[in-house]
Amino acid sequence: MAWTVVRDALLLLVLASFAYYLVAVVATLRFFGRRDAAAALAADFTPPISILKPIYGLDREAYENYASFCIQDYPDYEIIFCVSDEQDAAIPVIAKLASDFPQRRVNLLVGSEPLGVSDKVNKLCRMAREARHEILAVSDSDVRVEPQYLRAIASPFRDPAVGAVTCLYRGLTDGSLAANLEAIGNSTDFTAGVLVAWLFAPLNFTLGATMATSKTRLAEIGGFESLVDHFSDDYELGNRIAARGHRVELSTFPVSVAYPRQTLSDAFRHQLRWNVSIRFSRPLGHLGLIFTQALPLALLAAIFAPSAAWVISLLVGYLLLRGISAWVTGVYGMGDAGLRKHLELLPLRDVFAFVVWVASFFPQRIHWRGREFYVRDKLLVPAAPREQ
Repeated sequence: MAWTVVRDALLLLVLASFAYYLVAVVATLRFFGRRDAAAALAADFTPPISILKPIYGLDREAYENYASFCIQDYPDYEIIFCVSDEQDAAIPVIAKLASDFPQRRVNLLVGSEPLGVSDKVNKLCRMAREARHEILAVSDSDVRVEPQYLRAIASPFRDPAVGAVTCLYRGLTDGSLAANLEAIGNSTDFTAGVLVAWLFAPLNFTLGATMATSKTRLAEIGGFESLVDHFSDDYELGNRIAARGHRVELSTFPVSVAYPRQTLSDAFRHQLRWNVSIRFSRPLGHLGLIFTQALPLALLAAIFAPSAAWVISLLVGYLLLRGISAWVTGVYGMGDAGLRKHLELLPLRDVFAFVVWVASFFPQRIHWRGREFYVRDKLLVPAAPREQ
């Protein structure tokens, strides 16, 4: 009897995960089916924008990442960089950028007031104060964009009900296995999860690759100053703006993230931090990731399967539906050329993701920006004081 209960429970979970893949396909087709209309609307609405770039050291291909913001097809914008101190390795790169693009307003700030634990948000506080324009576009230092980016994120603000705009993102890798596994997961698993959430309810969070809002809306939630100790500042920003009754718009224009050269251990820590972020910001969403674990569920169900036909059906069902979902979401939707070349890594990515998800249920320190933290009530608590 117990054997039958376990078998039936596993089978239901597998079928639920298969259904999730199909829902992700529907969500992707509906969402990206809007992009032509969105592109048309982006043509004639161009309010001035301040781009805020918090910097901590050099990312891979940093110059190329920064330069992509200097070739925007947009009439009036500024780029503000903020580094921690005068020893930051990114300073010469930013200086070269300013020299190579004299027509662009590039401003470099050094240092920020230590208002809280998050060095990134401390920098955002200073940059927001010194920004010239009403619309602020926060973008992580490893992000690379195409020339229509600013038009795409500005367009939704023509509707006064919109309080924030955010973007999905795909990975650019150096070809290493660890980076490819992260990038595949981002274009398939992460993107699918965001789009399924978008399909069923208004979005109530933003993503760190792009968090665009206005100074007016930012002031309503207490500015970036209210986020200086939060673990998931991107989630909190969008969630607080949505809670004030403003809409968070998800752009159909994805950006790219240049993943660093890393080992599997590095990738594990990075993915673990992301999973823990979800666990603290959206506990039910974190628990719901069980429905994205089709491969381990199918393998467990196969152990209890009553016949070889069942085993074959489960594994073929996984390969077919996982492949379709990944192709539609990552290749068609996100335009991820790297995923197209590495679809064979999907099963390995799923095993890796399952191990990370299980590990994220247990207490651990978070490694971020060269420091270690605990998370307490969504807040970052340093594991050790910062060295002076």
